[in-house]
Amino acid sequence: MLYKFKSKATGDLILLEPQGRQFLSLIGKAVEPKGIIEADQMPEAIKALQDAVATEELQQAEAVAQAKAHGQTPPKFEGISLRQRTKPIIDMLQRCHQAGQPVVWGV
Repeated sequence: MLYKFKSKATGDLILLEPQGRQFLSLIGKAVEPKGIIEADQMPEAIKALQDAVATEELQQAEAVAQAKAHGQTPPKFEGISLRQRTKPIIDMLQRCHQAGQPVVWGV
């Protein structure tokens, strides 16, 4: 399944199911086939995504520091970071918020 996020203010954004579910979970939306993010909900959604990115980066930095402190090889992380995955979504939400347009999916 694909999640296709649409808005009148931006182009469509298509996410694979795992990434779409992760995105919706991070912003506190129910993981459903259809939905809407109203313009007034976008600042909170953007903050939630930015907080999740900061948390992931902090956890990774701590894991690397602990490995180095114990003389171990630092762990390798997924090829695409949460920061990279959320960048297009955050951009879309910011532009839609400025335009006062909702983002919908599944319609």
